Amino acid sequence: MDTSERISLETPKQITRQRRSVEEKRRIVEETLEAGASVARVARRHAVNANQVFYWRKKYREGRLGKSQSSKLLPVTLSDISGSKSGRGGYASSSSAVGSMEIKVAKGTVRVAGNVDVVVLRTAIECLVG
Repeated sequence: MDTSERISLETPKQITRQRRSVEEKRRIVEETLEAGASVARVARRHAVNANQVFYWRKKYREGRLGKSQSSKLLPVTLSDISGSKSGRGGYASSSSAVGSMEIKVAKGTVRVAGNVDVVVLRTAIECLVG
């Protein structure tokens, strides 16, 4: 009685790597940035590994995937918020009013006082702008 196992080895088919253009990578990344989008679903739809899409998103945020479509300039209005002009007595007299700003957009208002982490501020503004 033969107790040896038979092992059959099949050689895998040659996997060809698909090269994607910068424009195509940017389109895929921008699709993941839409509200309610899932990186995994978008990656699957385009036959790309989700980790690869996350890497492209990082490059996109750093501006290394060509011109970013999501960068928008916002109108800025400077105003003096001293108690006598704004009608908000005491607001400008607090010690935190030095170096403060207020950013109004359609979805809400961001008030910033003192030193702020730029990344956190940018994220908050991007959430409000959409």
